[in-house]
Amino acid sequence: MKVLVVGSGGREHAVVRALARSPQRPELLAAPGNPGIEADARLLPIGVDEHDALVAAARDEAVDLVVLGPEAPCVAGLADRMAEAGIACFGPSAAASRLEGSKAFAKEVMAAAGVPTAAHRTVATVGDGLAAVSGYPTVLKADGLAAGKGVVIAADEAEARAALEAMLVERRFGDHPVVVEEFLAGQELSVLALCDGRRAVPLAPARDYKRIGDGDRGPNTGGMGAFSPVPEADPLLPEILATVHQPVVDELARRGTPFHGVLYAGLMLGPDAIRVLEFNVRFGDPETQAVLPRLRSDLLALLLAATEAGGLDGAALDWDDRTAVCVVLASRGYPEAGSSGDPISGLDAVPAEVEVFHAGTAERDGRLVTAGGRVLGVCALGDGTSGARVAAYAAADVIQFDGRQMRRDIAA
Repeated sequence: MKVLVVGSGGREHAVVRALARSPQRPELLAAPGNPGIEADARLLPIGVDEHDALVAAARDEAVDLVVLGPEAPCVAGLADRMAEAGIACFGPSAAASRLEGSKAFAKEVMAAAGVPTAAHRTVATVGDGLAAVSGYPTVLKADGLAAGKGVVIAADEAEARAALEAMLVERRFGDHPVVVEEFLAGQELSVLALCDGRRAVPLAPARDYKRIGDGDRGPNTGGMGAFSPVPEADPLLPEILATVHQPVVDELARRGTPFHGVLYAGLMLGPDAIRVLEFNVRFGDPETQAVLPRLRSDLLALLLAATEAGGLDGAALDWDDRTAVCVVLASRGYPEAGSSGDPISGLDAVPAEVEVFHAGTAERDGRLVTAGGRVLGVCALGDGTSGARVAAYAAADVIQFDGRQMRRDIAA
C-alpha cells in the first residue's frame, strides 16, 4: 500500500504520523512535506499547486491513495484531476470545496439544508457593509480563502470601516465580496467528520484558539493551539451530526456534487442553540494535531473506505481516553508576517512521549530553521486536561528560536 499526502504543514505531519501507525504498514510519500515529515515519509519536491506534476507523480509511483491536506488544492480541483487519472483521492471535488472557497456559497447551502447559522448579508461595497451591520460587535469575513486570517470581529464602526476598506478597496484577500454576520457569543467547538459522499462519521471534538495572544487578544491567526476531547461536547455529538454535517452532505449529494473528505464544522455553543460559524473542507489545523494522536482506529482504513463503493457504513472509531493538548510555537511577526531562517534548538530535549509536529520549518546548512508563521506544534497526552497541559508546556519551553511566540492559556 502506497499513500501520497499533499501538503507541508503541521496538519500534514499529524496525518502522516497517524498513517504510519496503521497496521497495514503503508509506504508513505509527501509532497512537498517538511523536515519533520521526512522522518516517516519520502519527500517529493512538488508544490501543492503543481497539479500536473502531482498527478504524474501519483501515477508514476503507483500510488494507491492520495490524501489532500490544505484547502487551496481542494478548491482548485486537485481531487477532480486525480479522479480523471483513475487515482483514489481522499479530498473533495472543486464543486464541493466551495463550502470553504466561498463563505457566501456556504451560507446558501446552509439555508437550503436548514443548518442553523448566524444572520448575515453579502456585500460588495464599504457603504453596503456598514449598512448591513445590525449592532456591534459584528463579524466581517472575506468571501474567499484567506489562510484563517480573513475574519475581523469589529468592536465599533471605525474598526468595521477599516476592515471593509482592507477587504473591498485594498483587496487584501483578493477580489471577493464580504459576508457581514451577527456576532455569536458562547464557546467555540470544532467537529470534523469523515465523509464518503453519503454519510458523515464524526471525529472527536476539539477546541482551538484563533487569536495570537492570551485571553483571545490580538488578530486572528490560523490557530495557536487546540485540545481534545471537549467534555461538554460529547453528549451533543449526535445532535451536531444530525443538524449540521449530515444535512450538508445530503444537500451536496442532491445537487450532484457529493462530498468526499473531511467536513470541518466550526461551531458556536450558545446558551440555548448550536450554530455554525464556518465550514472547512479538510482536516483542521491545529485541531488535527490534537485529535489524531488520540485515534486508535486505523486511519488508513477509514480514508480508503471513504473513497470506495461501500463507504463508511458501519465505521466505529476507537479513541484514547486521555486528553491531548497541542501548543503552537509561532515566529516573530506572525500573523502579519512570519520571520524565516532563525535556528531552532531544544528539540532533542523533548521527551519521547511528546509529539512535535513541524509546520514552518526548513533545513539550512545542516541546521533546522524557521520557515513560516506557525513553526511547530507541541502535543502531549495526559490524564485530564491539567496533566496534558503541564506536559505540553514543559516540552514547549525547551524549544527555542529567536522571536518565538506562544500562548500560555491553551486548554486553561
